[in-house]
Amino acid sequence: MLTDIIDEPALRNRIHVFDDRFHAGELLAEKLTEYKDKRDMYVLAIPAGGVQVAFMVSKKLNLPLDLVITRKLHVPWNKEVGFGAVSWDGNVIVNEPLVASLGLKKEEVERCVLEEKEVIQRRMKLYREDKPFPDLKGKTLIIVDDGLASGFSMLTTVKTLKQKGVKKNVVAVPTAPRTSIKLIEPYVDKIVCLNIRSGPVFAVADAYKDWYDLEDDDVLDILSQ
Repeated sequence: MLTDIIDEPALRNRIHVFDDRFHAGELLAEKLTEYKDKRDMYVLAIPAGGVQVAFMVSKKLNLPLDLVITRKLHVPWNKEVGFGAVSWDGNVIVNEPLVASLGLKKEEVERCVLEEKEVIQRRMKLYREDKPFPDLKGKTLIIVDDGLASGFSMLTTVKTLKQKGVKKNVVAVPTAPRTSIKLIEPYVDKIVCLNIRSGPVFAVADAYKDWYDLEDDDVLDILSQ
């Protein structure tokens, strides 16, 4: 599958290019105007950080907003480093070379998966309450996060959504390293990433002037709107 990749050349390899997540969402929406007011489409946010970005995308494009809850699998001794991800449907993708290089044991991986599944269940209940998940068969989806790090959370998300019979997956993120773009490229129809960076060191936070971790109350505030 030939994937269309759209970025913003003026922002390549730069840092501190977005005021905050809302600003990033506005700029992303400008690259997605072809989808404005379209029927049979959803904007899907990966919480927590993706919710503010996706809120602006859905607002500018006049498309419904919903959540897909995927969690990064954290290295036990470093919560900032992920070695894979698990989706709301229980699908797990592990970065096997990284697991081997870190010397993670099978029991440690399984424990981490279990912990993150518990977080997902808590968030599903808190964020979605009893709201049924939308029927995505035949739909075009814009999947939004505040950035890609390793890319495994997005990869797990898009692979899970493919199982729902969706028509097209469009990934829209403000920032990502080139390696993560290449990771997800074979599995999606289009990638919109404004700030693509190369180099040995990457942090999503570096793309933002105002960066902070979102709490549950921040997500619930957006959903209430």
